[in-house]
Amino acid sequence: MPTTSDAPAEDFEPRQTFAHADFEPHPERSLELDARRQALVDDILALYSCDPSIERVKRYTPDAIYDDELSYADDRHRIAGQWFAMPKVFQKAVNEGYEVIRSDNEVIQFKKRSSWTFRLIPKTITIDHLITLSLDPATRDSEFMQIKYHKDQANEKEYSHEGTRFELKKFQAEATADYLPGLPELRAFEGDRRAGKRERV
Repeated sequence: MPTTSDAPAEDFEPRQTFAHADFEPHPERSLELDARRQALVDDILALYSCDPSIERVKRYTPDAIYDDELSYADDRHRIAGQWFAMPKVFQKAVNEGYEVIRSDNEVIQFKKRSSWTFRLIPKTITIDHLITLSLDPATRDSEFMQIKYHKDQANEKEYSHEGTRFELKKFQAEATADYLPGLPELRAFEGDRRAGKRERV
């Protein structure tokens, strides 16, 4: 991992492939976190529970990346779009349990079980996934730690950043943010549009 916050956010991506997708959390085995790290994890868990706020989205640096199976949001404005759109898609989201398996200067990593209930259809799905938060070097020792790269894996395979599927992931993130232009909370991050690209010009 880079040691300076000036490095592009994509350089903070954890590339990780596993022999199996056993991401079932065992909370009783979870590593203990100090108050600052626990506060960061609590904010991320709240986002996953359809409880977004401006302050919680500020856990990401302006140029941060969020990467999961369906989306690739490459600035904080697009990341905000993902979180503020969730309550419009899901009636509720429940954290069924989590287990912190790594906590060091580079990342906080935890397994998590989530249940999602859709708004338009009476269906609930449960997913076990592995969440890896690459920490911003400039803030990892501060009271308000921030994230450079957020990876959410639901299977053992590493994500590809090439081809049509990847372009669709980027399009989904961009379209979601553009679909919510009137949302006051999203306007708070308007200045973060293309933040990563701007820093590298």
